[in-house]
Amino acid sequence: MSETVKLNVGSIDDMGKRFIGAWKRLEQGDDVKETNLTFFDLREMVSALSPKRLELLRHIHAHPEKSISGVAKSLGRDYKRVHEDVSTLEHAGLLVRDGEFIKAPYDSVQANVSIA
Repeated sequence: MSETVKLNVGSIDDMGKRFIGAWKRLEQGDDVKETNLTFFDLREMVSALSPKRLELLRHIHAHPEKSISGVAKSLGRDYKRVHEDVSTLEHAGLLVRDGEFIKAPYDSVQANVSIA
């Protein structure tokens, strides 16, 4: 099954509206299976999804790693930079640690920027 995460740039109010909308759909009997992550600033989202971090996400999605040093070695990158990237992506909710592996659980990322 394909898992998609929706990235949103918006306010806490926007986030609340998505939550309430999902809650109402759930109460009406809809099967609500969606993951939304909210960035409060476009620069923050763009920074989190830099080309190197997207490369890292793709690599970990295809090849979950046990350690940051394993990720750095397999990508041929500096440990310190990879550690920063993993921390940023984990904080954003795009990477997870399940106790044994670092994983990128989503097959795709969709970005939505609110202008109103």
